[in-house]
Amino acid sequence: MATNQPVILGEYSRTIDERYRLSIPPDMLEPLSIDEGKCVFAKERSGCISLWSQSVWEAKVNTRISVAKQKLQAGLLETEMSKVQLLGRLLSTRHEKVDLAGRGRVLIPESFRDFLGVRPSKEDKSAGEVIVVGAAICVEIWQPEAWLKYLERRMPRFRKLIDVLS
Repeated sequence: MATNQPVILGEYSRTIDERYRLSIPPDMLEPLSIDEGKCVFAKERSGCISLWSQSVWEAKVNTRISVAKQKLQAGLLETEMSKVQLLGRLLSTRHEKVDLAGRGRVLIPESFRDFLGVRPSKEDKSAGEVIVVGAAICVEIWQPEAWLKYLERRMPRFRKLIDVLS
């Protein structure tokens, strides 16, 4: 993470509209707007997608791909070809570029909708509910039940985590 990039924190309930648009909370927009609204959605875990500024995402991914390419070219991954192919498959499906529109809205791409597991409904306003979470370096969009399960597993480790990182 760049040293001048703000840390993104907060938890908000939001609703995806019937056109699969999501309004990002205003205090989370600044870090996502550093590339004039050019962002990247990434599939994180079932029930969760993340939204990154394009330059931060590309720096993160390009560095790791560069290392993997060097190892591949040096013959260091010859016994790991199935893992190299898996990496290629997951990178091919894992992210998609998007633009922040007016009022901080973003369209969730079709290939990410099933992964997130949230469907808007005109009849049932709670059907399109998501939890938008600041994850320090990106914004995560969670299916509510997946978020609660994640918190149940991770919250007991919070004290140890903060002690290690601070």
